Order: sequence, then structure tokens, then C-alpha cells
Amino acid sequence: MEETQSIRMKKRTEEAEVFDDTLTIDEASEPITVKKAISLEGFIALGLFVVVVAGFTHVMGFANFINTAFNTAFHLLTDTVFYLMALSVIVGGLTQLLSEFGVVSLFNNLLSYVMRPIFGLPGIAAVGAVTTYFSDNPALLTLGNDQKFQRHFKKYQLPAMVNIATGFGMGFIVTVFMIGVAPTGQSYLMPVLIGNIGAIGGSLISTRLMLRQTKKIYGTEAMAVEEDETNNDSYDPLHEREIHSGSLFERALAALMDGGKKGVQTGVSIIPGVLIISTIVLMLTFGAGKGGVYTGAANEGIAFLPWLGDKLAFLIKPIFGFSSPGNISVPLTALGAAGAAIGLVPNLVQHGLANAHDIAVFTAMAMCLSGYLSTHVAMMDSLSYPEVTAHALKSHTIGALASGVIANLLYQLFVLLI
Repeated sequence: MEETQSIRMKKRTEEAEVFDDTLTIDEASEPITVKKAISLEGFIALGLFVVVVAGFTHVMGFANFINTAFNTAFHLLTDTVFYLMALSVIVGGLTQLLSEFGVVSLFNNLLSYVMRPIFGLPGIAAVGAVTTYFSDNPALLTLGNDQKFQRHFKKYQLPAMVNIATGFGMGFIVTVFMIGVAPTGQSYLMPVLIGNIGAIGGSLISTRLMLRQTKKIYGTEAMAVEEDETNNDSYDPLHEREIHSGSLFERALAALMDGGKKGVQTGVSIIPGVLIISTIVLMLTFGAGKGGVYTGAANEGIAFLPWLGDKLAFLIKPIFGFSSPGNISVPLTALGAAGAAIGLVPNLVQHGLANAHDIAVFTAMAMCLSGYLSTHVAMMDSLSYPEVTAHALKSHTIGALASGVIANLLYQLFVLLI
């Protein structure tokens, strides 16, 4: 029997007591996806779950498997997530302060002169790149849905904004975090800068590949928004900026508080990804504890990714130059969440599995792959270009891989020159 799936309209009803009277509020109908309660995918999902748990249990023992999962998640929460949240609050406040007094706008205008000759996009595209670098990919949507912003683009150019924006997503947070994981007495500043250059290169390749596809689909003449459709009530983000009201001190304080609140939101939003994805990846990366004995402690596992990395070393080593085969776990995790990916790095550094060379490649690929699976599709849909999502993903896959290659080669060149 064929499985059925349908989209129906569901009404939610809320009841609230007002002066001892019951007030019923019918909210707007919203679409939900409905499927048969019992279907083939339920049995498949259960089978996969049993196989995965059995695989871990066979190597570690069931009790050790459960204890390690919980202990690793708690270790990530206390040592990584809270650090990332504190970092996001400080960075968010600083970024908002710089934006309030025009520093970010200055960067936007300076970069606008290189956008068209290099990236093939209008100068205002720099606003999207800088905005996502200092925050995260979804920040593009506020701009992208503003018709006054869109009017600067031709139709084939606007969907490529997603490629350039995701190439810089969470860039500032990734940069600061990677510099901070350096062991005592070492500096990761230069590797992280090289990683940023790699991310720029990857974003460039991704954007240019995307433009080649969209030119074939939409042509080069049609505008993204007709002039008479422009919302004249909004402001031009390239030549104007929104500020808080009040005195200089009040504006500075309001900017710091608003940026800090956004930092808290960022910190909270990465908790599921870091705790769930990173726990699984760490348990696939590390092996038994001291003496080859499983104790249920944090950061133990079945060492599957190093085994897989060894099998693929002939391919991974020349492309990315990783010092340890298991380091492929970082870009793989970044596919789902950049926050979870960089959450793996401190453990790899502490265990001597990652060095400065790896940090350069991690930085480039974590930036380029941020939001690849979690926000890329949603962003294309929000900009009303869902039909070219597949092209965007293919272009960005090549760009993200290229970012790692560029960072690898640049770091090797840097080592030769010093």
C-alpha cells in the first residue's frame, strides 16, 4: 500500500480568562504536513537506531556508551557552549556598537568597490557579506527581503547573494574562537587569518559558479525588482544606516545591550547542535580511555572517523593536509552547524590531534560550510528562488572544498616563507 502524505490546515485554539470570562481566540490557520501514523519509514528508523546503538554497545558496553554520551554532552555544555555564548555576547555587543557609530557602514562602502569586479555583484552586496560575517547567515534575510535592497540587483544576481553570505557566516565568531583555542605559548592568529582568506576564496568560487547557472536561467537583463515595486518607506542600506535614538551615551548603551541580547540568542541557538551533533561526532572520533579501557568518561568512543580517515588518507591528506585522519570530523560537522564544528576543536587540540595547519583549514571550511544544510535551503526559499536551490548547493559544495584547499596551500606557502 502506498504511503500517503498530505498538507492540511490546522487551527490552534487558545483560551484565556479575562475578568472571569472565557475568551476563545481562533488563530490563523497554518499548514501542517500529515502522514500515516504507521509507515515503512518508522520501521527503517527503528532499525537504524538499533544498529547504531548496537555498534557503540558492542565496542564500549551499554553502560559505558550511555555514561559517555551524557558526560560528553555535559562537558561540551560547560566547557564549550558557555564559552561560545560568552564570546557571542561580547562580540555581538561590540559589533552592534561598531554598527551604531558607522564603522560597519564604512567597511561596507569600502568593500563595495571590489564586489562587482571580483564577485560579479553590485556594490551593495558587501552589506550582506559584512552582516553575515559579524552575525550569522539568517541576518541576510532581513536585507534580502527589503525591496529597496533588491532593486540594486538583476534577477540572476540576487540568488547568488546566498552563496556569498553563507561563505562568510559566523566568520567573526569562528575567527575569535579559533584564536582562543591555541595552547599556552602558541598563537593561532596567522593560521586563522589564512583560514579567512581561504573562506573568501571559497565564497568567490561558489558565487561565480552560481552566477554562471543563474545567467542561463534568468538572462542578464531582467531586474530583481521593478522600480515601481520598490518600497520607498525603507532606507537604502548602502547609503543610510539605522541608529538608536537619544544621546551618544544612550545610543552606545542601547547598542551594547541589543548586541548582547542577540549574542545570547546565538549562544542558545547553538546548544542543540553542539550537544547532539558534537557528542555523536566526538564519540565517533575518540577511542577508549587510558590503558585502552572504557570507563564511561567524557570523550571516549569507537574511533570510527580516524579509521575512515585512514582509508581515505590518500585523498584527504593532499587536499586538506590534515595532521590526523579524524580531523575530517570538523568539516563534516560544519555541514550541519558551524557552532558544533568549532566545538570539536578544543578537544582535538588538547589531545594533540590538531595543529596550526589544521586550524587554518578548519577556519576556512567552518565559515564556508556554516548553514550549508541548516539554513541554505530556507534562505533560498525565503528569497523566492527555490527553483535554483540545487544549483546553489552544488556551487557551494565546490566552493567549500576549495576553501579548504586554498587554506592548506596558503599555510604551506607561509611555512616555506618564514
